[in-house]
Amino acid sequence: MHASPLSVRPFQRQDVADVLRLMRDLAVFEGYIDAFRVTERDLIEHGLGDSPRFGVLVADIGGRAVGIAVHYVIPWTYDLKPTLVLKELFVDETARSLGAGAALIDALKRHAAAIGAPRIEWSVLASNDAAKRFYRRQGAKLDAIWEPWTLLIQTEDDGKEVSGI
Repeated sequence: MHASPLSVRPFQRQDVADVLRLMRDLAVFEGYIDAFRVTERDLIEHGLGDSPRFGVLVADIGGRAVGIAVHYVIPWTYDLKPTLVLKELFVDETARSLGAGAALIDALKRHAAAIGAPRIEWSVLASNDAAKRFYRRQGAKLDAIWEPWTLLIQTEDDGKEVSGI
C-alpha cells in the first residue's frame, strides 16, 4: 500500500480543530500548556477573518493535518522590506521523519519570496538540539549577533488593574 502524498497549504476553516490540536501539542512539548489560551474562535477570528493577523501553513498527509507553521509579517524594518516571522513550527510525533517539517520550511521560503521578504526569523528553545539540527539542514544559521529578550507586561487579562497613559 502506498503512503498518501504530503501536501502543504494555507489553513482553512475545516483545519481549525487540527491546528488547535497541534498548537496545544507544541505547548505541552515546550512547557507552557498551563498558560495556553488559544481557542478555535481565536483561530477563526484572527487567522481567517477579513484582516488576518497571522497565517498557518498546514502539512497534510491523506487528509490529516500533521504539521503547522504559524507565521506573521513585520511589514518593514531597516531595509524597507518585510520580515516573515515563524512563530510556531510543529509536526505531530507520528509524522516526524516523513518530510513534513522540511515541506513546511520550503513553503515558508516560497511565501517569503512571494511577499518580497528577504529573511525568515524565529526562536528555538535553547534545549531543543533536534530542532537546531533540523534548521541547520534547512540552511538556517544561528544569529550570532542578536539575543532574544522578553519584557513581561501585566495586562488587564491577568485580572489585575493596569493604568495606561
